[in-house]
Amino acid sequence: MKSTLPVLLSLMVVTTPALAQPITYELPEETAVLKPGPEPGYSAAGANCFACHSVDYIAYQPPRKGAAFWEAEVAKMIKVYHATIDEADAKAIAAYLAETY
Repeated sequence: MKSTLPVLLSLMVVTTPALAQPITYELPEETAVLKPGPEPGYSAAGANCFACHSVDYIAYQPPRKGAAFWEAEVAKMIKVYHATIDEADAKAIAAYLAETY
């Protein structure tokens, strides 16, 4: 009975370095900017939101959805996507987005 272990080990040695190579890519230039709006939400959004997504993500949301919609969106970013936004900034961001978008 022949063992397949040497074959498997040789495949691991051959393919492992290729898998370990980091993937690099360049992001396109930002084409959108935040709409001016009330502080501290405007600054809090600029400091927190763009670590994960562009302004376009905000602009593509349905317009004039109100405070409840934006509070839920900010809560989702924290709970589901693990955004590190403190409670004061989260409230300010939701208020800014509700008023501005």
